[in-house]
Amino acid sequence: MGVVFQDPATSLDPRMTVEEIVGEPLAIHRLFTGRARRERVASLLSSVGLPASALPKTPREFSGGQRQRIAIARALATEPRFVVLDEPVSALDVSIRAQVLNLLRDLQATTPSRPAFLFIGHDLSVVHALADDVAVLYLGRIVEAGPAAELFARPRHPYTALLLASQPAEAPPPPGERPVRLRAPGEPPSPADPPPGCPFHPRCPSAQGVCREAFPREEASGDGARHQVSCYFPLPGA
Repeated sequence: MGVVFQDPATSLDPRMTVEEIVGEPLAIHRLFTGRARRERVASLLSSVGLPASALPKTPREFSGGQRQRIAIARALATEPRFVVLDEPVSALDVSIRAQVLNLLRDLQATTPSRPAFLFIGHDLSVVHALADDVAVLYLGRIVEAGPAAELFARPRHPYTALLLASQPAEAPPPPGERPVRLRAPGEPPSPADPPPGCPFHPRCPSAQGVCREAFPREEASGDGARHQVSCYFPLPGA
């Protein structure tokens, strides 16, 4: 398994060179030695668009986008079959995000192990662009999951629908008008002390008594068994 953390400024050791950072997983797993390891690290850097001249440098000599490329190279060093991407572009400038996302797609297709990605994110446009399947969590519980295209087109859980409706509009509002922002009433409960039943019920416009008693079972939604929703009163699928 490999991991790419949210902020490359804190996930890369500032005292280590790029060669040491990317080569560390290889050393831990006793893969390659000497010149062969150096060549492997240089090849990994090339795959993420960085030259071999980066090898002796330290993270502070690179931009945020370049640091995240180093972190991606490290995560793929051992050719893992599973990679966790924890908000990998949220700390980057908007202009750099698309580059890193395109790089991730390309690397997933070209890395021999063909790793599966678990992408953790709150930017729905990024999630929609990268994910094949999506799981929506509220207070640590999955409330809806399914193929990305179907879930974004026909959300069944009230929280999912609220998330999608809260996205900024693609076009700016007319002059003099404020953008519309939808939000649920109240504030999210503490994850350390969640409410009984469905955790969203204190803020859900469809909640009834049963919602306060037990967390709803996961049920197949619509025609596809892969689209699952945990809600006593799901929204219409059409």
